[in-house]
Amino acid sequence: MLGNWLKRKPPAVLPGMPGVVLHLSGPTLDQALASLQSGAEAYGGIERLLDALAAKAEYFRSQLTGGAIDHLSDHALYDLAAFMPSVRRRVAAAVADHGIGHLREAFRGLLDNAQDPQRADERMAAFVQAFPIDRKHRWVRDLAAETLHNVMPGVYPLMTRWIWDAGANTGVLREIWHTEDGVLGRLAVPDDFQTHVNLRDELVGYSINRGLGSDPEFLVDLLCAQVYGGYIGSQGASYLKTEFSGPKDEFQYTLRMLGLDVADMDGRRTRVKLPGGQNLGEGLGERPGRHRFSGLVELTAEGAG
Repeated sequence: MLGNWLKRKPPAVLPGMPGVVLHLSGPTLDQALASLQSGAEAYGGIERLLDALAAKAEYFRSQLTGGAIDHLSDHALYDLAAFMPSVRRRVAAAVADHGIGHLREAFRGLLDNAQDPQRADERMAAFVQAFPIDRKHRWVRDLAAETLHNVMPGVYPLMTRWIWDAGANTGVLREIWHTEDGVLGRLAVPDDFQTHVNLRDELVGYSINRGLGSDPEFLVDLLCAQVYGGYIGSQGASYLKTEFSGPKDEFQYTLRMLGLDVADMDGRRTRVKLPGGQNLGEGLGERPGRHRFSGLVELTAEGAG
């Protein structure tokens, strides 16, 4: 099955429309790219990680398109959530509170007429509003963003909060922003669809100019993950402590931003937290509260091997 995924034809990346002008730092991006190329070597190189991201996207499509949403189970949702670090520790509680049927309906609304991105902000807002609006549910935006991006990566850039969160004034965009005097205050840049499209297009152009033109939508994801993974590493993982608990290899921060740390090297367990410490794998040796991944995507788990 993986062989078929790896023979994919990369989708075309749709061009952005005029919007906020983004001022990006070339030297910061150069440093991030060099770190990405160096760190990826132990995992088979950038091409192998691009393959893993393509397989991840194909897995999302297999579960959320072509009528599959009608049969989406809570266990299947947990497998998807394993690829989303800000989602995987919270989604099971949402299923327990609202029921899997509620999430199916939210996904249907999000993906309805997804071929037309003009209503992207409206659909994402409706998805978020289908759940309580509080700090405990900030992850819902990330679930919507990951879903749109992985189902149609050539149309929807990755619009997670760690890419850019205007309210918190944090994210990749801030880390790569260029200022003449080096002083960086609050960025007057919305975190809407158009901003993310423009950011993607800028980074696609940057990558092509440096001879890295294959799979541009996923290469941008890797570059962004390296930027923010580097930021987390520089902070000593002083926040998001549960998701980012200080791996020995700091490139794990980069992998974790994109959910590519999904499987343990040995046990192939996912990192999805289940409510009540329940064990879904009786007799399989899983730790309590962990859901065993189905094994469809384990490219990075095989990594250095």
